[in-house]
Amino acid sequence: MIFLPDDKPQISLYRLRAKGFLNAMSGRREFEGALIRLGGGYGCIHPWPELGDPPLAKCLADLAEARRWPIVRRALRCVQFDSAARSHEESLFEEMEVPRSHATLSAPDPAALDAAVAAGFEVVKLKCAGEARKEAAFLSAMAQEYPNLRWRLDFNESATAAQVAGLLAGLPDAARRAVDFVEDPFPYAEGEWVEFRRRTGVCLAVDREASPLSIGAKVLIIKPAVDEPLPLAEAALRNRQRVVLTSYMDHPLGQAFAAWEAARLGLQFPGLPGVCGLQTHHLFQPDAFSELLGPWSPVFQPPPGTGLGFDDLLDALPWTQSY
Repeated sequence: MIFLPDDKPQISLYRLRAKGFLNAMSGRREFEGALIRLGGGYGCIHPWPELGDPPLAKCLADLAEARRWPIVRRALRCVQFDSAARSHEESLFEEMEVPRSHATLSAPDPAALDAAVAAGFEVVKLKCAGEARKEAAFLSAMAQEYPNLRWRLDFNESATAAQVAGLLAGLPDAARRAVDFVEDPFPYAEGEWVEFRRRTGVCLAVDREASPLSIGAKVLIIKPAVDEPLPLAEAALRNRQRVVLTSYMDHPLGQAFAAWEAARLGLQFPGLPGVCGLQTHHLFQPDAFSELLGPWSPVFQPPPGTGLGFDDLLDALPWTQSY
């Protein structure tokens, strides 16, 4: 199904309320986005202006006209897949295997980590905010308490090379060995990243600047909300890089789209997607949509219904024209 600029989608605005601050680049606790409906299918636009996206109003203006922004084009791509499955009264998740997920912690919180371990997570992603002493102390203590956990440290490009190196240097050997990778420690530049990896020995993952040319990283982070997975996956194979797909910390519908894209990529390239980051609904206050994703767990629970699911909830929303 091809959507033309003259095709007029409908939108339903939403607001997610986070339980805490979500990363080092954002001081918000409330996040606005829009679900879109077109041709019987649904998608999600959830911009992060702090990370380079246009604000929601500009996204919706683009949706109604040129559709040039990646976040808008990817939402429409989601609508296409969702519409095709709903037209056949099928779930997109039928006979699909979604990769397992890491646990995302927005802060060094021992209670949250205890809950993650109790839920069965074996890999933890910690959002780092430049508090090196606090974060190093937390990692050191938790690596001792849970020696089998693997850690992913995400700085959202908020630190300097010296700050990240200092945090790593402050870790005991056991904690340092438990670090799976460091994500976006500082803005991507191939030479600087290669040199930092050589000096520290740490594996680096690229997110915001992920592209087929990001060869200074050993891991590509793919976000289906803004990235087309296939070319990045093909580049990762050529460059012998690992691949991790994550949600956009967005609406549960967007989270379901990321999970399905992860499963689809696993079919195309068996074994390529590693432990992913598809379970982020626990970071927000629960609602009827998030309840259908089930409890926080490394195993993704597909929502019931056709397409990406949520049939009754989507039907009940108020929908308006996008212009």
